[in-house]
Amino acid sequence: MELKRDIVKDIFREYDIRGEYKTQIDEDTAYSIGLAYGTKIRSLGKTVCVVGHDNRLSGESLTNALITGINATGVSVKYLKLVTTPMYYFACLHLGIDTGVMVTASHNPVGDNGFKIAIENYDNACGPKVKELLDIILNGSFEEGNGTVEEVDIRAPYIERVLKDIKLKRRLKVVVDPANATGSIIVKDIFDKIDADVIYINEESDGTFPNHHPDPSIEENMEQLKKAVIEEKADLGIGLDGDADRVGIIAENGKFIAADTVMAVIWNDLMPKVENKTALFDVKCSKQLEDEILRLGGKPFIYRTGNSYLKNKIKEMDLAFGGELSGHLFFRDRWDGFDDGIYAGLRILEILSNSNRTFSQICEKFPVYFSTPEIKIKTTEDKKFGIVDEVKEYCHKLSLTTILEDGVRIQYEDGWALVRASNTGPNLTLRFEAKTEDRLKKIKEEYMTLVQKLNEE
Repeated sequence: MELKRDIVKDIFREYDIRGEYKTQIDEDTAYSIGLAYGTKIRSLGKTVCVVGHDNRLSGESLTNALITGINATGVSVKYLKLVTTPMYYFACLHLGIDTGVMVTASHNPVGDNGFKIAIENYDNACGPKVKELLDIILNGSFEEGNGTVEEVDIRAPYIERVLKDIKLKRRLKVVVDPANATGSIIVKDIFDKIDADVIYINEESDGTFPNHHPDPSIEENMEQLKKAVIEEKADLGIGLDGDADRVGIIAENGKFIAADTVMAVIWNDLMPKVENKTALFDVKCSKQLEDEILRLGGKPFIYRTGNSYLKNKIKEMDLAFGGELSGHLFFRDRWDGFDDGIYAGLRILEILSNSNRTFSQICEKFPVYFSTPEIKIKTTEDKKFGIVDEVKEYCHKLSLTTILEDGVRIQYEDGWALVRASNTGPNLTLRFEAKTEDRLKKIKEEYMTLVQKLNEE
């Protein structure tokens, strides 16, 4: 292995390291990241970490290179081998080791890979802490030593923990779609143990993701699950993403239920039971969720997008629950605070089992808004933040009410618009919402036209 001096800087993103395998990330990159990571945690007095990888085809090779780099700094590794990201999170807690690396690109395209990193306190590194690893690589001064590798099997205690407090009041039928991604390695061992009729689709682990892209927040990726729920007359459909830390839900009528609506369902169950009634959600979520939280007596808290940021903030504020539109859901009432798509799916199933209504009927009472899905506009890493700044200036000149927590969310009495720079690629992410379809169309046209014009300059 050789130190990668010409490392691609753009892979060091806001809350992880992520890029295309071979062209942006290769084994030398992984080795260099291992050297930097080991050096960093050694500076904090740590000499052992946890490492796992998802089922992407490059996962094992990159992980071996990463571990070689970590070991070369004198840091030993508890190696989980093939696991979901939640299994990795659980392993850190179970083993009492607050630092580690999960090799995964989550829901990114099949050719990508990356690294989710915890440096201390079980927190995912984000912002400057990710960029610091790049600085260490470029500086080229590393700790030296001879760390060891010990393989650890976390399956049994993880399964036990997930199922520990799940209680279904009535027997339901559920379809589960792990999307041939990493959840495939564990999902049957969990769902086969609950008191429900479970049907699986795309349950074979295959890192090429042959049936559909593993991102359950995008409705088109849930078409097979929709069809299966209707054909099987199931009560619920549960979809997982690439590393199984996110969940997507299909109602009994085949309707895709956005994660912000799912959060409203969860808060209806949780709000009477918890003392801290602050409800955190990201800037992409519907006002429907905000309205429902207020109706329940809670306090809405809008925060920036990014699972690392949300997870850390929810822990900092000691909240019972929070989440984001992409399907990262963080339970801290009966769970350990990390995002786990399988556990979240079980909790949602439990809520449904405690009701005599269907999932779509539960959702019917929420306020109705008209909204777009997330709209991604291709740009460049160099331009994306500048375009957002230009949109902020546009809003400032018009004296519009804005939330600047993450990009710019423009607040109107009858709707909102969001323009933000994606943290996972050279894209701008836009979303729009309004009380009527006509108003939605006008808001969308205004900001789509503005952003496209700025992108062409």
